[in-house]
Amino acid sequence: MTFRQARWDEPAVWDLAPPRTAEAPPEISGIPEKLRRKEAVRWPELSELEVVRHYTRLSQMNFGIDTATYPLGSCTMKYNPKVSELLARRKGAAEVHPYQPEATVQGSLELLWRLERVLSRITGLPEISLQPAAGAHGEYAAMLMVRAYFRDQGELAERTEVLLPDTAHGTNPASASMAGFTTREIRDKDGSVDVAELRRAVSKKTAAFMLTNPNTAGLFESEILEIAEAVHSVGAILYYDGANLNAILGVTHPGRMGFDVAHLNLHKTFGTPHGGGGPGAGVLAAGEKLGPYLPVPRVVKEGRKFRFDYDRPKSIGKIKAAYGNFGLDLRAYAFILSHGEEGLKHISRRAVLNSNYAASRLGKYLPRPFRSLVKHEFVLSGTPLKERGVRTLDLAKRLLDEGVHAPTVYFPALVDESLMIELPETESKRELDGYIAAFERAISDTAENLHAAPRSLAVTRVDEVRAAREPLLSWKDLRAASAKAETP
Repeated sequence: MTFRQARWDEPAVWDLAPPRTAEAPPEISGIPEKLRRKEAVRWPELSELEVVRHYTRLSQMNFGIDTATYPLGSCTMKYNPKVSELLARRKGAAEVHPYQPEATVQGSLELLWRLERVLSRITGLPEISLQPAAGAHGEYAAMLMVRAYFRDQGELAERTEVLLPDTAHGTNPASASMAGFTTREIRDKDGSVDVAELRRAVSKKTAAFMLTNPNTAGLFESEILEIAEAVHSVGAILYYDGANLNAILGVTHPGRMGFDVAHLNLHKTFGTPHGGGGPGAGVLAAGEKLGPYLPVPRVVKEGRKFRFDYDRPKSIGKIKAAYGNFGLDLRAYAFILSHGEEGLKHISRRAVLNSNYAASRLGKYLPRPFRSLVKHEFVLSGTPLKERGVRTLDLAKRLLDEGVHAPTVYFPALVDESLMIELPETESKRELDGYIAAFERAISDTAENLHAAPRSLAVTRVDEVRAAREPLLSWKDLRAASAKAETP
């Protein structure tokens, strides 16, 4: 059935005859018979209203930082300023092609060069590369730089081991392993690096020690200078995981602590979009020792002009198409300029204040395993919940029914039934109080309700074992499962 109307002033006519089928396309030579379709594609036939409602419902089912509090520990899920989004979508930025002649993109190259200078000041490390696509990509590239450095020193055969603390991010050992190193864990002491054990562990086999400061327990490594001395005493590299830079932004920096190379997450610290398999940027910063090994190309300034420089003989090479994610670089630069030097300090101070306020309030409901003063995030232990037959996972699911996102659970692994909570500087005291009240309601609920949560969302409690063994990875799988469920 089709609808036709020749002119606006003529009556509409409904044609009840079936639509005519298009002529069959000519045979395409070279395609084997077994790969050709035997029947026409079944395209969905939907009205505009049905399509609009479908996507609107999907948007309502989703959760993001624009929706409510997102206290995902170690992820710094802060608000993304809309002014940065508007700038990144302007024609002069969004429609620039990565392979345009350099003479036509001088403004873009200057922005990248200026961002590098700013990030160098923030990290205290002189050399910057914006090329890595995300944090783990930056980690891996840094480990390749470490490998290249020891190859040039003639020590690669013996520098086989990378050390990590108990609180290391999960991608740290993976990145080191992918770069060809073996990994060994250093036990923590009260949530921080045990310097005495580190001194016993380092040797001529040690290529690097991977550390974030503050660490994933939310604690500042107060013995960081002793840690740096222990690592450098055997000629090894001290690597900084920048996932938690938001806690020290503008107050101190990795260079001052003795780190040789660092990665930063623009999508954590500098207010750019985060997660969902989408954009990311894992900037690399390096000192003089590892600077020559940064990926190419590098942006250089010659007089009043800017260009890409590929002539870096010691570089690990190109690790991404074009030069990183320009849209995120622009957003981060706008974020930094809008705050200024004092504003960046305020970010870290406010983040630390938010964390300690929430930690002191929530510590009344669950124990805090480490020292009371924390930085940007804190850890609770859900061990007492076991007495009620409840797990940390149940509490996290129940929080979803309160309209807030769940915290990180079961990480760091050195805390039994751990919850890791981070409430960044963009959350007001009113929002913090609302989250604390939601936490109180959730933890005070009955075990039966906690086990059944979430109940108010579009997707309720999932059978995790079945989801792992029988995943529905496409609409065909979903259709088959629905048909199976409807079969009597």
